[in-house]
Order: sequence, then C-alpha cells, then structure tokens
Amino acid sequence: MLKQIDDYRFLLTKDHRPGMTVEGMVYANEKLIESIKADKTLEQIANSATLPHLVGRALAMPDAHQGYGFCIGAVVATDTEDGIVSAGAVGYDINCGVRLLSSDIHKEDAVKYAKFLADKLFRTIPSGTGVGSQIKLNKTKLDDVLRLGAKWGVENGYGYPEDVLHIEECGTMPGAKPEFVSQRAKERGGDQLGTLGSGNHFIEIQYVEEIFDEETASKFGLTKDSLTVMVHTGSRGLGHQVCTDYLELMQDAMKHYKISVVDRELAYVPIHSPEGEKYIGAMNAAANFAFANRQIISHFVREAFHEFFPNNRLKVVYDVVHNMAKFEDYNINSISKRVLVHRKGATRAFPKKYPGLPEDYKEVGQPVLIPGSMGTSSYVLVGTELTIRETFGSSCHGAGRRMSRHKAKKLISAEELIRQLSSMGITARGASKSGLTEEMPDAYKDVSEVVNVVHNAGLARRVARMKPIVVVKG
Repeated sequence: MLKQIDDYRFLLTKDHRPGMTVEGMVYANEKLIESIKADKTLEQIANSATLPHLVGRALAMPDAHQGYGFCIGAVVATDTEDGIVSAGAVGYDINCGVRLLSSDIHKEDAVKYAKFLADKLFRTIPSGTGVGSQIKLNKTKLDDVLRLGAKWGVENGYGYPEDVLHIEECGTMPGAKPEFVSQRAKERGGDQLGTLGSGNHFIEIQYVEEIFDEETASKFGLTKDSLTVMVHTGSRGLGHQVCTDYLELMQDAMKHYKISVVDRELAYVPIHSPEGEKYIGAMNAAANFAFANRQIISHFVREAFHEFFPNNRLKVVYDVVHNMAKFEDYNINSISKRVLVHRKGATRAFPKKYPGLPEDYKEVGQPVLIPGSMGTSSYVLVGTELTIRETFGSSCHGAGRRMSRHKAKKLISAEELIRQLSSMGITARGASKSGLTEEMPDAYKDVSEVVNVVHNAGLARRVARMKPIVVVKG
C-alpha cells in the first residue's frame, strides 16, 4: 500500500507485495507521484525491498522512473558484514556523473561566440554511439587510467592539480582492480577516453540565471550572469561491458549460492564472495575511467574557451557521481554502522562539516548538481543534515524521463526542435537527428518541480539556477 506521509513523502508499506523485508519511501509531490505510478517504478521499488540484509528503507528520488530491475533514482543500502552487492542496483553506465565548471565570463560576452563555441566543442569532443577518440591507450596505460582516474588525466597534462580537490573521492575510487575488468570491456574503452557518448549525455554552456543562496553560491564560485559549463557523461562502453559481464556472472553464481529473486534483473551476490569482490574491484576501475573521461573532456572544453577568452580559466565547482555503490558509515539506531550504499540515478548530498568534503566547502556542504533536460534550467543545490538521517546522504540526479525515447522521436523532427531551441536563445548540436529528438525537453519531468520537492523535503537546499546557451548532445 502507498501512504502519503506529508506533501513530499509517500510510504510503500511492506504489505504492498509479499516478501518485502523493508518499507519503501518515495520522495515526490502529488503531480510527480502520478508520473511515478504510470510505469513500473513502484513495482521495482517493492521488488528491491525484498532483497536480504537491507539497512533502512528502499528509497526513490522525485526523478524516479522505470529502469533495469531497480528503478532509476533508487537508493538501497546493504549491511557490509553479511550483505549483498548488485550490479543492477548500480546500472550499466558506472559512474555516470555531472561536472560543473565556473568562470568569470559574463553571459553577454559569450552570446556572440555561442555558435562558434558550439561548433568548436562538437568538432573537438567526439560524441555519439561507439565513437572513438584520438587518444589511443595500450593495455598498460589503460590499466593506469583504471587505477588512477582523474589523477591520470592531470598527470598527463589534461587539467590542473587543484581540479581533483573538487571531485568526489578526489577523482580516484580506492579499491580499483583493473585485472577484474574483462578484455572485452577494455577493448570497448580503449579508444573512448575523452568522448561524450550518446543518450542523455551532454555538454552545456550555461549562465547563472538566479541565485537563491548568495553565501553558498559565492563559496562555489557562482555569480549572477556568469558563464558555467556542465558535462554529463560516464564510463562509456567500458562501464557498460563491466555491468553486462557481472550481471551474467551474478545470475550464474546465484545458482551456486541457491539464491532466488522475484525478478532476475535484481541479481546479486554476497559482498564477501569471490564474485562480489571481483565486481566491486571492476566497478571501481570503471568509475575511475569515467572520472578520467570527464577530466579530459574538461581539458578540451578549456581549450575551446581559451580561443575566445584567453584570460579566463574555467574552474571545477564539483564533479558528482550518480551510478555507484560505495562503502559509507552512518548512525543506524544510534549505532555507527558501515553499509554499502547503492545509488542508481541518485547522487550524494552531504552536509557541511561531513567527512570527505573539499576543505573549502566544509562550512557550506557538498554541491549537488541537478541538470535539466535539453533547453531547460539546471540547478546547484547543497546537501543538508536531513539527508544523512533519511536517505544515506542522497538526492536526485536530474529531471527523470517521463516519455520513452521511441515516443519522443515521433513527436517532433530534429529541424523543428532546433528551431524551437534557437527561438529560446539556445544553439544546439547533436551527433544524430534521433539523438536530439529523443532528448526533447517534454520527454522529461519538469526539473524545477523535481528540485522543489528535493528542496522542500529538506534533502538539499537550492543555491543557484542556470540557463543554457549552448547544448551539445551525443
């Protein structure tokens, strides 16, 4: 049964389906909950709540929608002593994430260069399904990337040492094991470093349209009407193959461990099993590939901007992850407990003074980056204490789809979409016509409504809103 607790919380009780070991909690308002009810999201939350050794509730953020096994926007935590790990609860695009760069460039100075910047970014940064990069890596160098992440990029001339200070985990996931990444995965990733990919991945040039919290925005280097750049991409074919490999391994291993699940897409293994330890090592390696990927893309973005604004250096505000499983410590029933937090389409939202924050953000909290759909606003928020108590320090990661890609492509042509965006002052470039139309703004929920739920529910606090000038899509 789904019970409304308050204006922004809906409780999925254990009697919703047989076998639920914990309750579910959906963060939404009355409009968004109707969208969530329209697909299999609630069923997937209930299914995930049947898994063993869960700690706390099975959670769904306001951007939640149907995914593979677990809904997109899901957060589940498992006990680390005898708990489980699930590749499906992380997702195919391991460490898909968002990076925000800030500048001192005023929007009026940038508008006249918008088309040139769009062309330069589109030519320089490869985008589209399976598209390769000019950076070719042999096995030794690729393994170095898988161990070092963004630090590999900095050490090889793609960025500045201070960049990593504003990246989650400082851009390097510990415990990465390149030897547990298959040869097929490495082949797929060998020429994809510094590429955008397809789907909802993008590079946007934006400007700060509104500031809600001046003090925090100032700490993040954001001022009204200043230019920002947002990069959204992940671990490309390498991460996808890691997920594919380990879903198959977990499904086979469950027979050995005599494990049954209500949906085979919820495949899992014990954390401390050989299969579990191998997956975690491979997942962390794929996450490092994604960190390096966004680092190198940032370098190419800076090069493009340098051509038009030679006296301005784009700074990393933050880089957040939204497809990952991480070992973290929380106070559970007044006892400090280590858990494995799976976030699939959800991001960290840590409050001020929390361990792991950059030194210069300790007094304000972690930036939470919530991009909109193509042509709509994006937001910067900051984590709160309530997230630690309620959601394992988690918030949503975007607007969330409300329409299938197939349906979106039927509703509008690429030419008409480009004209609509142009009338809004937005220059768009895309690797394919279908890649643009399937990401049309109406295919997604209203990001402002999603953000309002996050803000009003107390999971994160609004800091600034950005509006796009240039959109480059995969």
